[in-house]
Amino acid sequence: MPVYLQGLLLGLSYCAPIGMQNLFVIDTALTQPRRKLYPTILIVVFFDITLGLACFLGAGALMEALPWLQKVILAAGSLLVIYIGVGLLRSKASLDGGKDVNVPLWKAAVTACVVTWFNPQAIIDGTMMLGACKATLPAGTDAWFILGFASASVLWFHFLGTAVSLLGSRINEKVLTVINKVCGAVIIFYGLRLLYSFLKLLNIL
Repeated sequence: MPVYLQGLLLGLSYCAPIGMQNLFVIDTALTQPRRKLYPTILIVVFFDITLGLACFLGAGALMEALPWLQKVILAAGSLLVIYIGVGLLRSKASLDGGKDVNVPLWKAAVTACVVTWFNPQAIIDGTMMLGACKATLPAGTDAWFILGFASASVLWFHFLGTAVSLLGSRINEKVLTVINKVCGAVIIFYGLRLLYSFLKLLNIL
């Protein structure tokens, strides 16, 4: 199998499972106009690809060498993730978008960074997965593998955002509210798990 295709298939299997990035893109597609949706998707893709590169080059090794860095990421990440989830729970669902439509692009960029780079599990899993693949690649083919992985990120998040945006016209405010609350609850649960891991790391629990 060509190395590019290996990277593409692995990238799709890495992006497709429902996670914080997907929940963020879904929420954006439902609450933002398309003129803001696609720049936001490109931002998500940027952070996703840079995280993949970092994992491929061994970010996990850095966290092992600097235990304090793992604690910082767990602590800050858990609190920020919970904050994002609470925001979703408290948000007012509206097909017109209301004040949510006016979310500035810089704020979307910060949120995209948080749901990507402040996700310790994604860093650890990504490092293990991509590191294992790197060890099996023929010499001189790393660039093709990363290109395939990056292509998967571009294709998946654009597909997800477009599909949800197109179906959004058939979703009423009640359904949108339920989706927001479910996404918010999932994100808060994940944030609490991160916080629990941080407290265990400090031997508090």
